[in-house]
Amino acid sequence: MKRIIALAGVIMALLMASGAVSADDRLSPQEQYVRKWAPTAVAEMYRSGVPASITLAQGLLESRYGQSELASNGNNHFGIKCHKDWKGKSMKMDDDAKGECFRVYSTAEESFRDHSDFLRYRDRYKSLFDLETTDYKAWAYGLKKAGYATDPSYATKLIKLVEDYKLYEYDSMTVESVSGIVVGGDSVAAAGDGLSKKEKKAARKAAKKAAKEREGTGLIPDTVPQSPLSIEEPVRVVTKAGEEFRFSLTRETYSRNGVPFITSVEGETYSSIAAANNLYLKELLKFNDLSYNQELMPGTVVYIQPKKKQAEKGLDKHIVEEDDTSLRDICQRYAVKMSSVMKLNGLSSDYVPREGDTIKLRK
Repeated sequence: MKRIIALAGVIMALLMASGAVSADDRLSPQEQYVRKWAPTAVAEMYRSGVPASITLAQGLLESRYGQSELASNGNNHFGIKCHKDWKGKSMKMDDDAKGECFRVYSTAEESFRDHSDFLRYRDRYKSLFDLETTDYKAWAYGLKKAGYATDPSYATKLIKLVEDYKLYEYDSMTVESVSGIVVGGDSVAAAGDGLSKKEKKAARKAAKKAAKEREGTGLIPDTVPQSPLSIEEPVRVVTKAGEEFRFSLTRETYSRNGVPFITSVEGETYSSIAAANNLYLKELLKFNDLSYNQELMPGTVVYIQPKKKQAEKGLDKHIVEEDDTSLRDICQRYAVKMSSVMKLNGLSSDYVPREGDTIKLRK
């Protein structure tokens, strides 16, 4: 038996020396998948903020390392269904229900990009982008909690793939450094060999540009915890038009898209906030896309300077979901003027968001 094993080893060595068997043939199908798509996953991480480890783990799991029918015939590596906003090609397959609609892409690279955008531009996944890209466990559990998959063990399966194939190493890499890394315990000469020189150059350029654009971006949660005014806090009293306003001198001001805002506390009104910030009421209402004074609920974001004409770099669009009640709410979330968004999207004043609509936030 030992002689047979030794002979097999000699034959394999001779085949490799002759070029009949490449180094890739020693890798498992899962390892070959990681090697092929690692540069794309890392480039997407810098463009969108989705950890490369999570992208690769989801690709391995959802596409059966690129060998599923959906991946082979539709270039769909992440099992993304059509949803209401999909305008491209599709194919029907049985999943949670019979004959469900899945997206079809021209190339697998399109699938990777759409996967990143699918997570980045949907509210249900927004909280994930407050996490570090190196915290793959939190991302895995966050995806499951947000409803990416119905499998109760989805998060633990992703984590196992990340750890089995050391995918976490990619989360601290650049596009240029995705080479000479370790995949599944074996040294790989160059993970980016599947790309041409032109493709590598384009990927590096795109990653650098995206990384620069993402500096300082990221949404601040709609509701930022603040303590109600108390008698222990330093307060200033302002009397305007016969009305007395009290507000804290220690109150923090936050910023979104470069626009300062506060969150209201119990008992405040738009009038009191305007007075506290030396603004006219009409002026403050205009900053917040309001045409008349109305009740102010605690925890509401109130901008104290004009909003911007477009959202931050990297936040190009918003995909409307079921709980998006109005265009104004969406504009408040991104600190953009509603009039600018209406003009950019060709919307009328009576527009009501519909689930699946795409709202452009930047030119």
